[in-house]
Amino acid sequence: MTISPVAAIACSRMYNLSPKISGLWDRLFHWLADRSGVELEVIAHAAPAPLSELWGRPDTGAVFMCGFPFSRLSPEERPQPLAAPVSLAGWANGRPVYASHIVAARDRSLTEADLATARWGWTVRDSQSGYNAPREFFATLANRPATAQIVGPLLNPRGVVDAIRSDAIDVGAIDAYAFQLMAMHEPDMIAPLRVIATTKPAPFPLLVAARQQSSDIVDALRAVLLSAHQDPEGSHILASLGLAAFAEPDVAAYNQLPARARAIDAALGTW
Repeated sequence: MTISPVAAIACSRMYNLSPKISGLWDRLFHWLADRSGVELEVIAHAAPAPLSELWGRPDTGAVFMCGFPFSRLSPEERPQPLAAPVSLAGWANGRPVYASHIVAARDRSLTEADLATARWGWTVRDSQSGYNAPREFFATLANRPATAQIVGPLLNPRGVVDAIRSDAIDVGAIDAYAFQLMAMHEPDMIAPLRVIATTKPAPFPLLVAARQQSSDIVDALRAVLLSAHQDPEGSHILASLGLAAFAEPDVAAYNQLPARARAIDAALGTW
């Protein structure tokens, strides 16, 4: 039974890495709508449309949001958290966390020792995986120069891949879950790359609903997501996306991200 005739939107923009991968997310959202009784309109909100516009929509029902911009909003401004993914990859260790892979061209002889003087690419400044994570990693490098050689904004993981392939940058950071999805479904996209290092973990981007959404809608969507791994079809869809389950977001973990960013700013300044 449908809870409301008014459609709420669903969007996997952050992980719409190819038409094939987008189709897998669409399948998840259609399944979520069917199981929850919430009418969901799946939208693309394709780049370069700002993600901030997506996150601010009053009809948001199930939309991926990066943990860093979520953490910077006051509790009164934040959208309502629904669930956070738990990846099947080893770096997740069975928790709703992710990291960033520091990647370079496969045919380059760069090592971790060379990263201090490499040309770095970044995506957008409100990204944990594409901006804060690589800066945090760079700040730990021995013998790093006072300023990094940087190129950006590259917008998203596809932009980082393209910049490496065109030799515009030497290294960049790619969301480890995005890398996992590409390895699973679009291996040609990452075939020219190799992983040099992996950053510290951070809380996974989470699915959120607008603050304006009713408690009935939010509760229904959250309940289905958190139990998806117990449903045969849901478990199959999760596996196709490299996920073990969805977990309840640890809001306290997200709240630590601004302090981590301030520590990076103190060490490096902005890129």
